[in-house]
Amino acid sequence: MKILMINVVCGIRSTGRICTDLAVELEKQGHEVRIAYGREEVPEKFQKYAIRIGTDIDVRLHGVKARLLDGAGFGSKRATIKFVEWVKKYDPDIIHLHNIHGYYVNIEVLFEYLKKYGKKIIWTLHDCWAFTGHSAYCDAVQCERWIQGCYNCPQMKEYPKTIIDASQKNWGKKKKIFTGIPNMTIITPSNWLAGLVKKSFLSKYPVKVIHNGIDTSQFKLLNNDFRKVYHLENKFLVLGCATSWNDMKGYSDFIELSGRLNKNYKIVLVGLADKQIKSLPENILGIGRTSSIKELAYIYSTSDIFLNLSYCENYPTVNIEANACGLCVLTYNTGGSPESASNNCIVVERGNIDQIVEKIEQVYKKKLPKRQVSVIDKQTTVKIYLSEYLADDKKVLNE
Repeated sequence: MKILMINVVCGIRSTGRICTDLAVELEKQGHEVRIAYGREEVPEKFQKYAIRIGTDIDVRLHGVKARLLDGAGFGSKRATIKFVEWVKKYDPDIIHLHNIHGYYVNIEVLFEYLKKYGKKIIWTLHDCWAFTGHSAYCDAVQCERWIQGCYNCPQMKEYPKTIIDASQKNWGKKKKIFTGIPNMTIITPSNWLAGLVKKSFLSKYPVKVIHNGIDTSQFKLLNNDFRKVYHLENKFLVLGCATSWNDMKGYSDFIELSGRLNKNYKIVLVGLADKQIKSLPENILGIGRTSSIKELAYIYSTSDIFLNLSYCENYPTVNIEANACGLCVLTYNTGGSPESASNNCIVVERGNIDQIVEKIEQVYKKKLPKRQVSVIDKQTTVKIYLSEYLADDKKVLNE
């Protein structure tokens, strides 16, 4: 069986790793896999799967169209036509879409082909972009205009940034483009996002939830000398992790929190840019971006509580990683964030710094031992996806 996945990146970050995890397992079972991607580098071990759509120049031009005309998803026409011709020759048995935004593919060209494709299509949504007129993070401002039709988008300055508002036109175009696809199933990593999909123009498709898992052989309680190296032996460590930091991820809230906690506490933020690290207040330890799972597991394992202060989340794996390393997760009541840390979680209102301080101090005073809880392993996620791939495909498998 031939499987084609389409995602903005391959083998890196959460969506790219989901694709390659699936590819590795499928290949073990004798299937052939290709991952079409749009941007950034592919780790060497995954390059055998990778097919690039377009070039860096195509991405930049698409980005310009998005910024000037609110045209995210409507650039890269020539690159997508060329890619569709390749798909026709490759003739996959299943097409699995992931993030199709990111300035690399033209949705009109791609979905015109998908409507004629005639075989199984799976679309895993990792955010809200597919059913809004602009935003990928509509829940950050609790906007529900997308249910009936977008207009006057309150998130023009957020990804994908634009200087004009074409959300009303884009919503209508997306509704026309994304509906009427034969044999397509929508998958979401969280029940929260599934609930939004069922309110949207995508609601006519079957919607299933498959939770993201992590590598539990690597994310677990590990003894290490992190505290000794950074001279934090007597501090209560409050940890935050992200691939990049901005106010949407709660960066400003962490800065404000740092001024509200006394000298018993130390905030540790992982994933900061060099410029951000240089401007941190004294009681925040900033650590740059790391691709080392072991280093992350060490930091989780030595910390005392994990904070997720993001204003928009689908099903954040950082919460699961923290749980697996014995941490209680304190999170805003944002999207699927409480859902992903349900085994060991404290939930507070978004933006309520008073509640955060109160809950941190309660955990500090209790001095409870760490509790390593059971979390979803990525192998479980892969098996569920495989069962979805193989469902009702006996003819293909027996060929």
